[in-house]
Amino acid sequence: MVKPDAAAPLLIKRYASRRLYNTETSDYVTLEDIARFIRDGREVKIVDLKSGDDLTRQYLLQIIAEHEGRGENVLPVDVLTDLVRSYTSQAQSVVPQFLAASFEMLREGQSKMMENMAAMSSTSPMAKMPGFDQLQRQQQAFLKAMMGGWRSASSGPSPEDDENPSAAEEDMVEIRRQLAALQERISKL
Repeated sequence: MVKPDAAAPLLIKRYASRRLYNTETSDYVTLEDIARFIRDGREVKIVDLKSGDDLTRQYLLQIIAEHEGRGENVLPVDVLTDLVRSYTSQAQSVVPQFLAASFEMLREGQSKMMENMAAMSSTSPMAKMPGFDQLQRQQQAFLKAMMGGWRSASSGPSPEDDENPSAAEEDMVEIRRQLAALQERISKL
């Protein structure tokens, strides 16, 4: 059997019955399956079988809406409000580029932090501090969770890495606060 090319988008076809068909494995999939493919680092393309229309954006938005509806809130209400406003204002032309640039900066920053943490070896003066190993493991677990699916097939930290979830939650609150501040600055422009 030929192994699928992970770099090529996974083609999902939507049938008239609205069922979604994975062309690689020849079976039907759910939205949660598609979300898992994406978290695993796979690009996905969803097309209507009959018309050939690209439905990817529609289904990605549906996945986000379902996660937000289940209480897995990533997008603060003020950010969602600003997004709605951007559809009816001149900001519409700038928002997609801003969001893409913001996420790219976040990915680059996380990648650099991971590299810096990996570079800290036992010869570093910081490495001799009590508890440094645990702190480094917690930071790596948090960054892996944040980067889940962006750079690799990682879907989050492994259970043994998740010794202190409250530190990750605090960091997440701070990141959300900074993102909201950036959004506020953009809306004033």
